[in-house]
Amino acid sequence: MASIRREALIDNTPDHVWAAIRDFGQVHHRLAPGYVTDTSVDGDVRTVTFANGAVVRELIVDVDDESRRIAYAVVSGSLEPAHHHASMQVLAEEENRSRFVWITDVTPDSLGEPIAKMVDEGLRVITHTLDREVTPAG
Repeated sequence: MASIRREALIDNTPDHVWAAIRDFGQVHHRLAPGYVTDTSVDGDVRTVTFANGAVVRELIVDVDDESRRIAYAVVSGSLEPAHHHASMQVLAEEENRSRFVWITDVTPDSLGEPIAKMVDEGLRVITHTLDREVTPAG
């Protein structure tokens, strides 16, 4: 099994970063615009279309507002892993900064490298998107 773990510091509040991640039907607008070109939700299944043409259907396993964590699993689509489980979590780092943690476990091992590349590019876009957003004053 390939296990991919990435972390990034984001210059924005944990609540603001979590709001973008939690809005799991708007990934193409709020989290990874351009990298993800479309997202649709039907019940607890999200269909994600990537700019590279990959399309995956993901089961939303859990959305935990208290721990600011979402967990999901690819259940079908163009990647077709034997197993895929991922989570994204937002942790408070310091005032107006967040630590974003993205963990993906996948089999077969041969999908580890291509999915790691997708995660790396996704993380670059997410960080850029959320760093540049202005958090509304409270």
